[in-house]
Amino acid sequence: MISVTEAKAIIHKSIDQLAPVNLPLAEAAGLVLAEDVYSSVDIPAYHQSSMDGYALSFSGWKQYKKLKIEGKVAAGDDEKLLSDPQKAVRIFTGAAVPEGADTVVMQEKIKTENGLLLIEDEKLQEGSNVRPKGSEIKKGELALVKGSLLSPAAVGFLAGIGITEVSVYPKPVVRIIVTGKELQQPGKPLQHGQVYESNSFTLTAALQKLNITHVKVIWADDDLEALTGILKEALMVSDVVLLTGGISVGDYDFVLKATVKCGVVQFFHKIRQRPGKPLFFGKKESKLVFGLPGNPSSVLTCFYEYVLPALGKLCNKETGLQVLKVPLAKDFQKQPGLTHFLKGLYDGKTAMVLDAQESYRLSSYAKANCLIQINEEVTACKEGEMVEIHLFPF
Repeated sequence: MISVTEAKAIIHKSIDQLAPVNLPLAEAAGLVLAEDVYSSVDIPAYHQSSMDGYALSFSGWKQYKKLKIEGKVAAGDDEKLLSDPQKAVRIFTGAAVPEGADTVVMQEKIKTENGLLLIEDEKLQEGSNVRPKGSEIKKGELALVKGSLLSPAAVGFLAGIGITEVSVYPKPVVRIIVTGKELQQPGKPLQHGQVYESNSFTLTAALQKLNITHVKVIWADDDLEALTGILKEALMVSDVVLLTGGISVGDYDFVLKATVKCGVVQFFHKIRQRPGKPLFFGKKESKLVFGLPGNPSSVLTCFYEYVLPALGKLCNKETGLQVLKVPLAKDFQKQPGLTHFLKGLYDGKTAMVLDAQESYRLSSYAKANCLIQINEEVTACKEGEMVEIHLFPF
């Protein structure tokens, strides 16, 4: 068995980002740019009014005081020439400021008399209420750097400079292989010796939370040849394979043997931790294979602690759990030798270890908002002692 720290280091070191793909901008939200993006235009592409009012020559107004109102310009109209500094043009928000005008006075700061404009704005300055051409971004200027997350604002920004397609790191294609002849699908009656299968629901929901939607669940019998065939096919069509159950050393645990038959290179098989000691990680070429335990709490803990950061590195995106150091709410004791990941509840001040910590129980997990990590050499933590917690990505 290896330590938690060693296991995480091995996973991180052995993963490279997925090859970038070109996607329509509308499909790229939440992904990470794989190359720099430059603007091909000035934005705005013209001097633009920032409000409803009147466009004028500032020097003309200073000289003549009263300006004749002639014409109007709305957003989307062709730019018009203001040839006479004694004149002003009615203008609306977003419209192109006519050539010859350099200032816009807001409509609340004027009076009109017999078709003449009188300005009542002591603070009006040359260039007031005009968005200069290229003030958002200039042609050829760097818009977003490689590695930028395409947030809603970033997508809108790129659309606003005319970008229609971007190079991004894609989300991985994931296959979930469920093993265990004792499993029954929810909605069907339980026979003696059966339990309802929940791991595929848990993992699919966790992946959906990451906006990973190319996910398929496959059920496999406890049969080596059948499992080998399913795993072989999954490796051909996916980037990540998650197997649940069958990773221990019992008579009906065939996952390890199936990985060998499929040419998966093993990096480790067991970790000094609870829950989730029998955790397998391997690769076939660039394809990642995680053999997760069968118990529900073990599956979710291993996903959060190991699979989640691996998925993030594939996408060149930080997805690991947020780590905090907080006081423990009550005393806790354990035996040395294993790192414990305890289902916990963080109230903003302290972290409390929940009841029902057994690996088969999800009821406490459903109430938890963090994992409390107690390192393998620790045997006791006192109330108020600082502990490390990993917040769930709700």
